[in-house]
Amino acid sequence: MRAVIAEDSVLLRVGLVKVLEAVGYEVAAAVGDAEELLAAVRDHRPRVVVADVRMPPGFTDEGVRAALVIRRQWPEVAVLLLSQFVEERYAADLLSSNTSGVGYLLKQRVANVDDFVDALQRVAEGGTALDPEVVAQLLVRRHRDPLERLTPRERDVLALMAEGRSNAAIAGALVVSDSAVAKHINSIFAKLDLPPADESHRRVLAVLRFLDVG
Repeated sequence: MRAVIAEDSVLLRVGLVKVLEAVGYEVAAAVGDAEELLAAVRDHRPRVVVADVRMPPGFTDEGVRAALVIRRQWPEVAVLLLSQFVEERYAADLLSSNTSGVGYLLKQRVANVDDFVDALQRVAEGGTALDPEVVAQLLVRRHRDPLERLTPRERDVLALMAEGRSNAAIAGALVVSDSAVAKHINSIFAKLDLPPADESHRRVLAVLRFLDVG
């Protein structure tokens, strides 16, 4: 799969290139600012973009704004944002524009190559990947109806759903059976007043309700 990397730190940019190439990605471009990122996506139409949240010239939200442009103009391109700190507003901004093929991770996750590659693969395949620290902060902040109806274990399950985990992965993380996870998810759907629909659609709606962006 083709990828484009946008990161102003030369050392991290080189490291990302090596990691992606080692797991089979073709890195079509590795650039240092948002303007170059948009040009690279236009020219190469990658499967996935890995971009820093803050880039030149202002080092504020250039990466997020570029990601929103990419999702609007080239919705088939998945985007994984990297951030030095937890900035949950940016995760919400990105998810509010499109709920598939998006991710938001802290840069420290890149140090764990297996976790980073797993998150990247989920995003590239159309899923979501949210950093556990971002999810934890959102979970602390969302203590109002209908989320107040959820039990502590249901909140744990929903938090892992927000990270983009499958039922099997949730079961492994919580050391419970797949059927127990399925029961918790069905209970979450009921308590969040989500109407009957296909499983994947209701998972997205549950995560959006959790993030308060939908």
